[in-house]
Amino acid sequence: MRMTKSCWMKGIELNELCKQIIQSDNSIRFVGIADKYGKQVAVNYREGLVPYLDQTESEIYSIDTVMRMNSRLEMESKLGKVIYSFTLYEKLKRATIYVGNIDYPVLMTSFDTHSDHDSIILNKILPIVRAKLFKE
Repeated sequence: MRMTKSCWMKGIELNELCKQIIQSDNSIRFVGIADKYGKQVAVNYREGLVPYLDQTESEIYSIDTVMRMNSRLEMESKLGKVIYSFTLYEKLKRATIYVGNIDYPVLMTSFDTHSDHDSIILNKILPIVRAKLFKE
């Protein structure tokens, strides 16, 4: 998914996007948007959730996530465009969705371990992102 023009939202709209994604499926634990430096610019947790990572740990994780995504982009000419990357942990699932914006390249998500993350990403999250970010 690549952005073809500057249509990225700001501030409260980014938080609303995260909230809408969280509400799209009960197994989504966390949604966050990071800037090109890995700084979290919007974050939303499922209501009542106690996160496994504290704020500092989550911010460090975001920086690492953006760095890893940047390294994946180097292989696009051989492998095709990055859509999302996925990691399974014992306590949760995490996915990083590349949205192609130079300033805000990634949308980070986590899911309960029982979730069908692939279906949720492809059939719920990506349509929401496309509808909000790719307005013609």
